[in-house]
Amino acid sequence: MTKQARRPLRIVLTGFSGTGKSLVAPLVAQKLGWEAFDTDALIERAAVRPIADIFARDGEPLFRELESQALRDACSHSRAVISTGGGALLRPDNRQLMAEGGFIVCLEARPETILQRLCEGTEEEPLDRPLLAGPVLSGAEGPDPLGRIRELKAARQPLYALADHTVHTDGLSPEEVATEVVRAWRRRSAKALADPHRLQALAGTPVTPAAPVPAGTACVVHTPSASYPVYVEWDALFDLGRRLREAGLTRQAYLISDETVFARYGPQAEAALRQADIPVDSYSVRPGEASKSLATAAAIYDWLVEHRAERGHAIVALGGGMVTDLAGYVATTFARGLPLVHVPTSLLAMVDAAIGGKVAVNHPRAKNLIGAFYQPRLVLADVATLQTLPAREFVSGWAEVIKHAMIADAGLLAFLEENAEGILKLNPEPTKEAIRRSVAIKAAVVSQDEREETGERTVLNYGHTLAHALEAATGYDRLLHGEAVAVGMTAAASISRRLGLLPLELVERQQRLLERFGLPTRADRIDRRRIADAMARDKKVQAKAIRWVLLEGVGRPVLRDDVPAAVVEQALDEALS
Repeated sequence: MTKQARRPLRIVLTGFSGTGKSLVAPLVAQKLGWEAFDTDALIERAAVRPIADIFARDGEPLFRELESQALRDACSHSRAVISTGGGALLRPDNRQLMAEGGFIVCLEARPETILQRLCEGTEEEPLDRPLLAGPVLSGAEGPDPLGRIRELKAARQPLYALADHTVHTDGLSPEEVATEVVRAWRRRSAKALADPHRLQALAGTPVTPAAPVPAGTACVVHTPSASYPVYVEWDALFDLGRRLREAGLTRQAYLISDETVFARYGPQAEAALRQADIPVDSYSVRPGEASKSLATAAAIYDWLVEHRAERGHAIVALGGGMVTDLAGYVATTFARGLPLVHVPTSLLAMVDAAIGGKVAVNHPRAKNLIGAFYQPRLVLADVATLQTLPAREFVSGWAEVIKHAMIADAGLLAFLEENAEGILKLNPEPTKEAIRRSVAIKAAVVSQDEREETGERTVLNYGHTLAHALEAATGYDRLLHGEAVAVGMTAAASISRRLGLLPLELVERQQRLLERFGLPTRADRIDRRRIADAMARDKKVQAKAIRWVLLEGVGRPVLRDDVPAAVVEQALDEALS
């Protein structure tokens, strides 16, 4: 049997209303020479009346029955592309029906994008509009469509995350989304259907009621081990005690920070906790990557033992990526796990280290070699703390934001290009927006692949193969992480171009944006032998082959372990000259 024959002959599009399913399905069908079906259209045809009328007169339960029948009818066809309603995944039998012989693609979009599309009438999916007319569960008075979108998406996200592939549609045209769907079907559908656990996971995942989404929530991260909110606001540190109370973490807080950050924000954090009647003790380490070690972790263990820390007491990590990693590593290993709260104060920590549950300390020969996956209970990012961040560190953090745009979101890439001046001046609104969008990308990827087992999360390592090697080869004290990532992205883009994957135009566009944000695209006077040695020890090495995260376009990452050594050397010649 050929590889082509093993691909499923049905594609099912899922996702929230306003993500573009009904517009994209016919385009995908046209590209493949298949037939398109829209379950909403099938319902209206069978009932001979609009969905809004069915919903209003007969209620949601009857609508869901009609929806299930429409899905059964559509799934009886092969060579079919099926657009489903935003809530079709709520029923386990629907999910199993979609998965049996079908490749499931979730179309994703930010709540603000969804609301804009629905209001402008650019998306013909009326199912959820009656649900959006009510007040939010968190208690707002009167209709709040944006709040309802956030709540419903948060409740359904664990189901959307089970899709075989996700396409982020913000900033993309329906034609571009359709191209991505077809590309994913060709490359991933056979492997997806071969997964023996896939059907059980889809049919068995429960749906929890929509929980209130408090103001300031950028997103909710959903993983098999935990779900938690991420708050991104200006002056959010004042709410630290209240947020811990909302999370049920009231017994004791152990605040871990570095000396510089604690001097600036430690008293404020302690005051916020005590005002909420949460006892707090604090521990500070020396600033710098050298503190992220087993020796420092052992010193913190001793301190926790002296303070009689026990399970249920919370570790609060106040600081940048070093503190986030170190305190998280301590939280997961002490007493078999203490609740963890991240309060990132650097841009890099806000958009990367604090999201996704990676915690680690360094080994002298490799960064982050000793660690675990351990999700926090919440993340509270106070954008105002960036005002005191050293300029070089502030600039460094934007490398991860640009990386997220390159691998997942053409709309964010354009936003960064258009708003670079205001962002670099730390104007609150564009800065918050850029951080929120970046955080949402990281959260979406993590939700699909918590432990880097499916390959989804590996795309976050774009630029990191060389970046980690640069850091290790220079003893972690010459380049900041974001600076190393920027150089690594330059090399990865060069490799992508040399392999014929990425056009020169996008290579140059990435370089212009990195340079506009003041990031380096080259690093010189570094021992190439040490670089090669560090790359060989990278966590992404499998069977002695380095897996490179490369790009075929904006939002189109690809993993390759067959990059010729000569191509790598040519790219390194450029990046390390």
